[in-house]
Amino acid sequence: MKILKINPFFNLLLFLSIGLVSCSTVKSEVENANTFFENQKDSTEIYTKPKLVVGIVVDQMRYDYLTRFWERYGEDGFKRLINEGYNLKNAHYNYMPTYTAPGHASIFTGTTPRYHGVIGNSFYDKTTGEKVVPVENNEVSSLGTEGSEGERSPKYLLASTFGDENRLATQFKGKTIGISLKDRGSVLPAGHAANAAYWFAGGEEGKFVSSSYYMEELPKWVEDFNASGKVDSYLKNWETLYPIETYVESGPDSTDFEGDIQGRKTFPYNLKKLKEEGKSGYGVFLYTAYGNSITTDFTLAALEGEELGKDEITDVLTVSYSATDYVGHKFGVNSKEAQDTYLRLDQEIAKLLKELDKKVGEGEYTVFLTADHAGVHVPAYLNSKNIPGGYFSTKELRKDLKKHVEEKYKTEDLISNISNFQVFFDYEKLKEKNIERTELEKEVYTFMMDYPKISEVYTREMIEKGAYHDKIGEKVKNGFHPKRSGDVAYVLAPSEISYSRQGSTHGSPYTYDTHIPMLFYGKGINKGASTKEVKIVDIAPTISALLGISFPSAATGEVLYEVID
Repeated sequence: MKILKINPFFNLLLFLSIGLVSCSTVKSEVENANTFFENQKDSTEIYTKPKLVVGIVVDQMRYDYLTRFWERYGEDGFKRLINEGYNLKNAHYNYMPTYTAPGHASIFTGTTPRYHGVIGNSFYDKTTGEKVVPVENNEVSSLGTEGSEGERSPKYLLASTFGDENRLATQFKGKTIGISLKDRGSVLPAGHAANAAYWFAGGEEGKFVSSSYYMEELPKWVEDFNASGKVDSYLKNWETLYPIETYVESGPDSTDFEGDIQGRKTFPYNLKKLKEEGKSGYGVFLYTAYGNSITTDFTLAALEGEELGKDEITDVLTVSYSATDYVGHKFGVNSKEAQDTYLRLDQEIAKLLKELDKKVGEGEYTVFLTADHAGVHVPAYLNSKNIPGGYFSTKELRKDLKKHVEEKYKTEDLISNISNFQVFFDYEKLKEKNIERTELEKEVYTFMMDYPKISEVYTREMIEKGAYHDKIGEKVKNGFHPKRSGDVAYVLAPSEISYSRQGSTHGSPYTYDTHIPMLFYGKGINKGASTKEVKIVDIAPTISALLGISFPSAATGEVLYEVID
């Protein structure tokens, strides 16, 4: 065997080379470790949670209110949110019916009525045959009022909110407070584990109330606010913020297309006189811009009284401005009253942001602003401009459908209810008469497809099997809860509404009801804008991702990564 001899000089070179490689490797590893820890430091800074998340919902706000009144807004309200935050210009509701209760539930749960179960402001209970209001609960007691206005809780909400998840994530140290003039506008956003939800009792009371679901008695700061006379300070003339002749972005002050407050439909409105002479008492504020002012005043009292955003544990505050909805319903989306309400709301937003800067700290809080639905132009106004639209009688449909079914099957009461654009069957009656549900579905489908002003019809079988290929059908499905919804759903033709001939309403799957603002601002939020279509259910997952907490239990939305990454 031949033995290979190695030159000793070569051994020395090999030894030195290995040493140099080792040193280089060690140096590389050290550099990588330093880079890692630097990245971790940067990551910690990036993902520091805001001290407070404020979710603002503007009831019945169309997206084009931002663009239509843009030149009239100040720099510190809507413009501040848009110029310094992220503006999603093509945000929509992805279900119908587009109503207040489902809207608020969807924003904060990150899912649609199909999963959170709030299918309307009220809905028909198939098991009892009674009407259910999703936040009413006579098993709890009123706080702050002798009446039943405080008997409220999120009893029928089937999913958690991101506020609930934040409570869980912080071992219930992070607070959640909900505020609105409407009970459903505060209870549903606040969720199940909230510290409190407060809403406004009108009539002769004119104060904020709550429920024993949350606490045993009202906090002192709430009692102090109610006794402060702040609400009474708005019993004055509601005049336009700027000279009314400059309101060229809206229609005339008095038209046949708007309703009235106790017979009055032009500026100025003497609210003290209207309160004294009317039956609604303090409820008169609901139909004026000052309803939003009262909401802001109470919100600022809550900010101070609850010490929100005072430590490093994230709190959640939900604020729903309801007066915009009442004004829209009463006067219509093209009215002077609607324009003045939004110009004044812009000032309320600015006031709120200024106080957040002061009490929580600039750059220490995160805000999002959106709406629970939009609203349609008054169809009578559209008709006056040769644009299609009209009025539909649900009462007539109910009468005609029942008559048709009775004649077809020689029996009564097969149709038990029609509400929220859905037809409910009486299953006991079907069983008694040995009629298959699917057979009646087909009969009702055929009848309703031929019915004037109805555009689309979907049976329960079609919805459950996904037997449709259009966006409207998908919205119907997303608003259809398997247990709580009816057996046939229908959609009216565009701009056809079941409402009075004065004022605006909402509820449809069309863009005039689904297209809403979606603005993000503050800590952890990028600056920018996008026209990409996004959905209302994307808000809760996005805020959850920002906070690093679990998504709400039934969330189906997606994280808007362009907003927070």
